[in-house]
Amino acid sequence: MSAAIEVANLRREFATRAGLLGPQRRVVAVDDVSFSVPSGGVLGIVGESGCGKSTLARLILGLLAPTAGSATVDGKRLAALDRKARARLIQPVFQDPFASLNPRRRIKDIVALPLAAQGTFAAREIERRVARILERVGLAAEMGERMPAELSGGQRQRAAIARALANNPQFVLADEPTGALDSKNGAAVFAIFRGLADEGRTVIVVTHDESLARTASRAIHIVDGRIVGEASDSAS
Repeated sequence: MSAAIEVANLRREFATRAGLLGPQRRVVAVDDVSFSVPSGGVLGIVGESGCGKSTLARLILGLLAPTAGSATVDGKRLAALDRKARARLIQPVFQDPFASLNPRRRIKDIVALPLAAQGTFAAREIERRVARILERVGLAAEMGERMPAELSGGQRQRAAIARALANNPQFVLADEPTGALDSKNGAAVFAIFRGLADEGRTVIVVTHDESLARTASRAIHIVDGRIVGEASDSAS
């Protein structure tokens, strides 16, 4: 399979200062990172808090510009695309589902919003698609009638994944999506991402949970912004 996500010699530095009058220094958050993820692959990026993995995720999503190197998705640098084009290509899933779930809207309306924004689907078709997406992430149809606050943490994260899937992206990047969940719910959410890969999508999951990362088709270990090791799932 060809590489769908390609990261080449990626580096990101930040300028920091000790106090208002202290000398400025450069901190390297991501340091010469290179890897590729083939179509239909699941890559786990694992490391402790502060190791640079979330900065790496933002670089891939085009939310940060690299100091050096490049990150491309399907041959495109996301930073060069407009917001709508990025949304059609790749969707993020974050640790806190409230970052993507409007607390004042029902779940089914949240998932429907990206579909309605396209302006190409009739209301009945949107309803069918929303029901299918909710089922895909393991939420019963009646969950669509609830508000985010009425769901458990695991259910909210499933709803956040459902919203990400509404635009039918080929790529999904999840940043600590199981960080606030217990081990059972975390494993169930990770299984959803593996299922997306089985459907042909390409998935990157950033996590501090090494046991979950090892269930990906491949995992890389980040320490101080650098790759220090990697492993592949022998069964994949």
